[in-house]
Parts: sequence; C-alpha cells; structure tokens
Amino acid sequence: MADDLDWNAIIATGNDAERRDRTGTRRGEGPETRTDDPPLSRREARAARARAGAPDPAAEDAGRPDPRPSVGAAPVDGDVDPDVHALLGGSLNSGAVPGTAAPADGRPTEDLEDEGAPAVRRRGTWQGVDGDEPDRAGGDGDGPDDDGGRRGGGGGASRPPRDERPRRRKGPLIAGIIIVAIVVAGGAVAYNFAAPKIQAIASAISGSKETTDYTGDGTSKVTVTIKDGDIGEDVAATLQRSGVVKTSKAFYQLLLSSPNVQFQPGSYALKKQMSSKAALSALQDKSNRVEDPSIVVPEGTALQDIEAGMVSKAGLSKADVEAAAKDVSAYGLPSGVTTLEGWLFPATYPINPKWTAKQYFQTMVDTMKKHLTDAGVAEADQERVIVFASLVQKEAGLAADYPKVARVFQNRLDDGMRLQSDATVAYGTGNTHTVTTTDAERADTSNPYNTYQHDGLPPAPISNPGDVAIKAVVHPADGGWHYFVTVNLETGETAFSDTYDQHLVAVQQFQSWLRAHPDYQ
Repeated sequence: MADDLDWNAIIATGNDAERRDRTGTRRGEGPETRTDDPPLSRREARAARARAGAPDPAAEDAGRPDPRPSVGAAPVDGDVDPDVHALLGGSLNSGAVPGTAAPADGRPTEDLEDEGAPAVRRRGTWQGVDGDEPDRAGGDGDGPDDDGGRRGGGGGASRPPRDERPRRRKGPLIAGIIIVAIVVAGGAVAYNFAAPKIQAIASAISGSKETTDYTGDGTSKVTVTIKDGDIGEDVAATLQRSGVVKTSKAFYQLLLSSPNVQFQPGSYALKKQMSSKAALSALQDKSNRVEDPSIVVPEGTALQDIEAGMVSKAGLSKADVEAAAKDVSAYGLPSGVTTLEGWLFPATYPINPKWTAKQYFQTMVDTMKKHLTDAGVAEADQERVIVFASLVQKEAGLAADYPKVARVFQNRLDDGMRLQSDATVAYGTGNTHTVTTTDAERADTSNPYNTYQHDGLPPAPISNPGDVAIKAVVHPADGGWHYFVTVNLETGETAFSDTYDQHLVAVQQFQSWLRAHPDYQ
C-alpha cells in the first residue's frame, strides 16, 4: 500500500550507503540505530560521522567530477530539490513577490506588507489595490490555511538569476518523476492512491485552476436591483443570482480591495457574464441607473414566473420570495385558499428598493381584489371566478373569443360534462408554459388538475387572469357550444361547435392546416 512506501528512499539521491546514513543513523548515536528517532538530515549525518571518527564521503568525492547536471542554483538542505521537498510536506521556496527582494533581516515577506508595495492580503491571496492583479502564488485562497502557495518568506529570492529569462515552472516535471518512482516502488495501488494528490499539487504549482470570474463586458442585458441597506456581500450575491458575475466570491474580493466604493439603492441595467471589474464599474456609472424600473406581470403568468421576476428585477432572494408566497394566510384571502396562484393581478409594478417580497405580493393581491370588485364579483364568489378565469385565460386566443370560451366551459358544467382542458392537465404536471399534453398525461387520474378524469373546475387557479378573462366569466357569450378548437395558429381563428360531429370536422380542418404548415408541428 502507499502508506508503507519509504519516501526518503524514493527521493533521496546518492548510493545505498549514503541513503542508509541519512535514514538509518540516529541523532547523536553514531552507527547504532534507534528506530524510534526521526531520520537525520545530510548535514546532521556528517556531523555524527565526524564525532565518531568516520570518514566524510563528501571529502572523499571532492576530487571526482559531479555526475549530476547543474541547474543553475545550489540545492537546499542536501541534495533534495526544494520543490520536491515542498511536495512531500515541506515549504515551497517560491521566492519573494516578483519585483521585490527578500528582507535582509529574515522576516517573512508578508511582514513587510505595510512597508513596501500597496498590496492587500486577503485570505492567503495577494491582490493589487486596483483589484485586477492576478494571484501571484497560484493559490485559490479558499480556506483559512490557504496562503496562495506562499508559506513564510522567500529565502530563494536572494539568489541572483542565471539570466533574464523567466524561471520555468518545474511542478509538472517533478510530479511526473515522483509518480514514476511510486509506480516502480509500490505498483499500481500506490499510484492510484498518490497520483491524484500529486497532480493537484502540480496544477497549483503550474498555475492552472478553474477561474472564478468571467472576462469581458458581458452579453445579454439584465436589470439588477440593489435594495436599501444592502452591503457588499448582498450586492455580490444579487449579481451572481442574476447571472451577471460568475461567483459572488470573486466580486466580493474585488470590493475588499476597493474600500471607497459605495452603492446607491435602485435598479441598474447590466449584462450577464460580466467580469467582476466590469460589473463594479457599471454599478458606479450613473448612466446605467434605471429611473423607472418595474416588475411586469403579463396576463396568464404563473406564480413561479412572478417569483422569478421578483428575484431578478427587485433584487430579492429566492428564499425570501418563496417563503412569502407560502404564507398564504398573511394576505387576507378567503378561507380555504391554499395558494397565491390566481390572486396576483397582471400589471406593471414599480420597483421599490425598500419593499420586502410580502409587500410586493400584498400589492398584487390588493390590486386583484379591486379589479374583482370593479367587475361586480361578490366577495363570496371571488375564488370561483378566479379559478374559472384562470382557465379561460390559458385556453382562449383572441380577446373576442374569451366570452365564447367561457360559455363552452359553463355549458359543459351545466350539462354534467367534464371540462377536458389540456391547460389544466399541463399545469398539474408542472408545465405552465404550454397547453399541449400526451395521452398518458390525460389518462393520469393521480393529477388533481386533470379535468379529463375529474369533474368540475380544477382545485385551484392555473394562472393569474386579467380583466378580459374575468369579465368573460362574469358575462359569458350566449350560445349552445360545447366544443372549440383553434384551426389557424397564425391568426388564432377558433371554431366553436354545438355537437361532437361538428367538432370532428373542425379538428380535421385544424389537421389540414398543420400539414400545410409543418414548422408549427
């Protein structure tokens, strides 16, 4: 197993005798071995041999040429390369911050933060004041122990470079050498255990990691609202929810390096997939301020779509909106009402940065109640009218046909026929954007909204109806129709039939139109 490997034997250089000296000779005990002591470094082993009178292999080899190729810098702590030492749990001598020298008094580089370049240290990452300097050490800064690959000072920075060429990263090469050594020493089991960890370290050394920020000035337009009292974390979360920035963390880290930024409550015209720097700049640009922002609720919109609009346009959190929608008893609705669906009147509602989700919903409910009263609906009949109107809203096409559709459904109810509305079936399956259904869905008796299988109106509204649908239910057209079908999807022309045979002829007319317009199928 990988845990049984002799790591010192794998990475130590020199012959077998030297390796035995490094790993077998114990501190201060000469040639005798005590297996409970830690292994000596090469310098300590030489000192022990000197005290015991043993010859120094380094002195014996002084006259012989070094068979190892020079890499331009003396290795640290014996023959072990400092990068390999770091991979095995030591400190990676990555040097000081580029463009600076290591402190002469031996203090860690980060202790000079207030004495040198204007950099801000944030959770292990180095970031310039302007916010756009890349992570110099390659760390991700995700955890409290992550210092961006820089633990302590930069002892190696005091060594002069060989030439003006940038130093090549040795991480992937070193990782590959160690993986080969592991396979030779421990086989496939050891490789499977250690390779993922080594590859992760190599990725950190080489600087390759998944980005947490977009690049560029964005794509499609989106309106984002900053509420009164929002702090930097709230703004960052709102931008991520709206798809403006890739992560709230990237934007918030930029704010930490920009202490003078202030946000004004209101709505702003931004774009999706903006870099954090571009988004922050856009929020500071007064020309992006939307003076008259609003939430637009079209007729027939379902509750879930209104909730989404409140999140994206009003800057409210999804959790707050959903919680407010579930608290149905808070809005003064008739007893027995279990959902806000149907009670939110379609209209344009101005954004108020100080409002909560409950205040938006209450305004929509109050507006619906007023329109019901204006249409002459008694308070005791409001719930039934809304359920009925929500069905007409989804099934009717042209405004002139709304009273006829309402008459068809009323005639079927009066004659004991099932409504057989595809719109109700679709709503019961969770599909609020279409009225088409399958044979299996229409045969599903477990769907309480399936008016092919259950008598009467659906148990609750299936959309939020507007004035036209409400008035159509209150004042349906006169006629003996029991069926209707749209026969032209381009014009919305609808055929109304008294009998089933007449309806079949209208259905054939619709099928012929579909064959002539295959793009609609």
